Amino acid sequence: MKTRTITAIIAMAIFLPVVVYGKLPLLIMAYLLAIVALKEVLNMKNIQLYSLPGIFSVIALCLIMSPEKSKLVSLDYQVPFLILMSLIMLSYTVMSKNRFNFVDAAFCMLAVAYVGIGFMYFYETRNNGLIYILFALLIVWVTDTGAYIFGRLFGKNKLWPEISPNKTIEGFIGGILCSTIIAVIFSLNYDMPLSMIPLILVTWLFSMFGQLGDLVESALKRHFDVKDSGNLLPGHGGILDRFDSFIFVLPLMNILLISFK
Repeated sequence: MKTRTITAIIAMAIFLPVVVYGKLPLLIMAYLLAIVALKEVLNMKNIQLYSLPGIFSVIALCLIMSPEKSKLVSLDYQVPFLILMSLIMLSYTVMSKNRFNFVDAAFCMLAVAYVGIGFMYFYETRNNGLIYILFALLIVWVTDTGAYIFGRLFGKNKLWPEISPNKTIEGFIGGILCSTIIAVIFSLNYDMPLSMIPLILVTWLFSMFGQLGDLVESALKRHFDVKDSGNLLPGHGGILDRFDSFIFVLPLMNILLISFK
């Protein structure tokens, strides 16, 4: 617990000022976090980041994460390059004499989409205003805390024991209910794109998808029989372990909330 607490304090001391400041430092941090998260996913499949598939995966990741104002973000650039990356991945299955196979190629491209889309929206959400990224962070953190407390106090029915044995239905519902606090606070104190009731409803949806994102990563780790995605954060695991919920919440927030501003 001591190691976990110290790691959290140090990480927040670095993370929050960069999020508040935004701009280029945030973009650099988003890219670095995404590359580390991609490395963690590929390592589960024993695909090294410095291998040819790993290098092309990083290139594809950088294309997906191109900022909105960048010329590379245009579909005229992104789509052809990503198609080319896919063809190169498939061609490598022949060059490697099937040591790197079709399933590996598909895994690389899906890993790029999984990590890249989430971290791209991490930067773009902050670009739309500090209030939105803080809203997302607080929803995820309060949901996690609420799910833990409700699960410990009232948890009797397992949510999905084959994927995450410790999660309960009571904790899942408790996390959603606790996220209501954040919706009410932001509705009363900030100029949000939605009025209170619609904001509460979409917040519940964000909370549910945040917990779903956590379960998706749990399923991935269980499939590859690993405890944590990495060991970069002592007591917390890897980058993906800390950002799995945001990967699901941020795209949904941009569609259902920020698009209305």
